[in-house]
Amino acid sequence: ADTIRILVATDSHVGYNERDHIRGDDSWQSFHEVMCLAKERDVDMVLLGGDLFHENVPSRKSMYHVMRSLRMNCLGEKPCELEILSDMSENFQGSFNHVNYEDPDINISIPVFSIHGNHDDPSGEGHFAALDLLQISGLVNYFGRTPESDNIQIKPVLLQKGNTKLALYGMSNVRDERLFRTFRDGKVKFFQPGTQKQDWFNLMTVHQNQYVLNDSITSVTTDILSHAYTETGYLPENFLPAFLDLVVWGHEHECIIDPKLNPEMNFHIMQPGSSVATSLAPGEAEPKQVAVVSVTGRDFKVEPIRLKTIRPFVMREIVLSEEKEIKHLARKENHRAELTRHLEALVDELIEEAKAQWRSAQEDEDVDEEPPKPLIRLRVEYTAPGGGSFECENPQRFSNRFVEKVANVNDVVQFHRKKASATRRAANGVDMPEESVLAELTVDTVRIDKLVREYLEAQSLTILPQNSFGDAVTQFVDGKDPHAMDMFVQESLKSQVKHLMGVDQIDEDELMGMVDQHRTNLEAKFAAGELKNKRSGRVKPAPDGWNSDFDGPWDQQPGAMVITDNEAAEEDDDQESVVPPTKGRGRGAAATKKAAAPAKKAAPAKGGRGKKKVVEEDSEDDEDVPMLDDDFEEEQSPLFTQPSPPTRATKKAAPRKASPPKRTPAPRANARATKKAPAKSQARLDFSQPTFSQPKPQSNGTSKKVHELSDDQISDEEDAFEPAPSTGTLRSTRGKR
Repeated sequence: ADTIRILVATDSHVGYNERDHIRGDDSWQSFHEVMCLAKERDVDMVLLGGDLFHENVPSRKSMYHVMRSLRMNCLGEKPCELEILSDMSENFQGSFNHVNYEDPDINISIPVFSIHGNHDDPSGEGHFAALDLLQISGLVNYFGRTPESDNIQIKPVLLQKGNTKLALYGMSNVRDERLFRTFRDGKVKFFQPGTQKQDWFNLMTVHQNQYVLNDSITSVTTDILSHAYTETGYLPENFLPAFLDLVVWGHEHECIIDPKLNPEMNFHIMQPGSSVATSLAPGEAEPKQVAVVSVTGRDFKVEPIRLKTIRPFVMREIVLSEEKEIKHLARKENHRAELTRHLEALVDELIEEAKAQWRSAQEDEDVDEEPPKPLIRLRVEYTAPGGGSFECENPQRFSNRFVEKVANVNDVVQFHRKKASATRRAANGVDMPEESVLAELTVDTVRIDKLVREYLEAQSLTILPQNSFGDAVTQFVDGKDPHAMDMFVQESLKSQVKHLMGVDQIDEDELMGMVDQHRTNLEAKFAAGELKNKRSGRVKPAPDGWNSDFDGPWDQQPGAMVITDNEAAEEDDDQESVVPPTKGRGRGAAATKKAAAPAKKAAPAKGGRGKKKVVEEDSEDDEDVPMLDDDFEEEQSPLFTQPSPPTRATKKAAPRKASPPKRTPAPRANARATKKAPAKSQARLDFSQPTFSQPKPQSNGTSKKVHELSDDQISDEEDAFEPAPSTGTLRSTRGKR
């Protein structure tokens, strides 16, 4: 009764290679097996360590299968025995900022807690992630968000079952170099429960690079295992606080399911790895497993579970000059056919080995079905001894010989030569990696920003800043943001033009020097974290005849997004407030109305204050555990503080009218030119849906005709609808039942 059982999994990558007619269903089938295990083992909760989806804009097929698996295995009549003690509004954002099993309208038997990874991170307009859709539908509890990458506050979800208390920490993926700098600058703060700290089991999940190896490309295998990290492109284990008991590490695909003790920090680290092979690398060839972590008090134990639906993957590397049967072929002419037959025999052995591996994973079950087509990778080092050479067949043609036997029919074999130096000199004198090394590097195995940085070091950018250019490329490739490059180029050019326009006199000879100096300043600001690439923008209207079913989503097309010029908008607002308004209808009236519009933002405060009031009334039965930060300072304020009760004066302060500007006679031409301005305001009034709890602010300069409403319109002066019940009301109602 005091044991909390947690099924732990990471890197499901649902949607990976889903267009492949052989491997397209592998990712969601393995995820479905994980969720079925949660129901079969009767766990209390599921913890996912990021990269649930392979893309941050998953296909409808991927979203369908994930929601189907969650609904089949997580919904039910069995009550959830976990009691949440923390303030849920601090852990979960959105319209439903509470755990799904506390919602009286949903029957959740096994709650799922998840952070986002680098593949399914938030992006686009609204900065939403795929996990936001799952949370709003009540299927997943999305926690561990990092809205500010340069100022991170990590607050735990406090759960209790019997006498066992669990503090669940989560930190979603942040760009590794930026996270390294944030930790180094001391801008990452961890919070702990304010009471009985010694009684809490502290569990954390992260999704970052873990190891750092030699930055130079000396070995393909080494480079793949290290993900081509930079010197600060990883999260050191000693950056995490020492009070943690167990860390579940996502992003690394090699399965190391048995927890390893960090002697310096005195906590254990578990690396479940991925549940689907996304690259033909040695780390992916290890058996795929998940684990059930049982926590009792401050002790825990791990039960590994091998997945059975995983497509078998076998990899082998050979050196032709060391193979006794064929090393003599290096000095023999026309030996390609004989060498090919030898390699075919090796591939056949690997296929049989993969089938045996799959049968062993089925344990003692009677399986009559044929094993799935395996993934096979044979790496061949064909460097011949002095004076000889090996004649190798085209790798794709060789791989196509196994079309009916393997799943990866185009890259079964990979040939590479051993070089004293793994670099080659290009025509422009720049050292480049060998072609065999480049052939092994894919989007899933390297850091794009590192490749961009190394390439740009040999180039010379005149206008665009180099480091933010690499960040934009990373967002375009890793973040799947189709507008990242467009927005970066527009913003960089706009900044350069604004800088040059601010100079009184420009000498043509000094022009390039000024551009280069401004580019250097932008790079310095970006490196210091003072400048960030803009992620917000506005989507242009789709052209006539655009069909999203055939032409694709319009908002993902190049050139569909334009940057929102906030600075220009602010300047326009200032200018409009200075221009003398016309009497009645004119530009002054529109400007006055525009100045008073922000008062509408105070409308949601009514619901928020109502929620806090309900929590205070029910505080005797359901109190939140106070929190302290990791500095343990008495003067530090608690994590979850209740705001002061709202007063009527505060409630009425929101719709305060803006003071009207002085009326000054304006020329007739201006009044005639702006005659149609009230019509625009009227159209906006007709189709917008403001909050009905507060009256809409009006301006003294606005004509009466603008505010005349028809019979079928709802007046903003009346409370037409009551605000929706808050989360606190739901919780108090559930408690009374």
